[in-house]
Amino acid sequence: MLYGLIHARYILTNRGIAMMLEKYQNSEFGTCIRVFCENQLMMPIGLSDNPGESMVKLYCPKCQDVYIPKSSRYHHIDGAYFGTSFPHMLFMVHPEYRPKPSPSSFVPRLYGFKIHALAYQLQVEASVIGRSHASESKEQQTGQMVATTRFFSFKRHPS
Repeated sequence: MLYGLIHARYILTNRGIAMMLEKYQNSEFGTCIRVFCENQLMMPIGLSDNPGESMVKLYCPKCQDVYIPKSSRYHHIDGAYFGTSFPHMLFMVHPEYRPKPSPSSFVPRLYGFKIHALAYQLQVEASVIGRSHASESKEQQTGQMVATTRFFSFKRHPS
């Protein structure tokens, strides 16, 4: 654990940044899975500076999002060994390596029309209301059946 925390400090030094930059350029950490990132190189990041809280993740500087690494070699490395500051420090020291943000993003469409963000919210509300009405309707139908059964069971005609 001590070695890992020393590593987190070391990669923030000029020598450490130079070594990590070389690994970044050699694509040793993989590429982003998003289509609009166009195989942007990724780099390791921790979600916490405290050991034992989470494993290392991969940061895409183009979409500025964090992903769970696919490779099993990262599954047992603590995120604190890279820290939360590493990618940002690298780009502060070497701004020429910071990719430009993606000019386009995915826009959901239905039959060619853009779907407004409120449409999903309205659908959820409508389905909740529909479910509550359906359960009330079933309760009413069940109640009516019980009342009908009681009515016919008490009213008997002599044959």
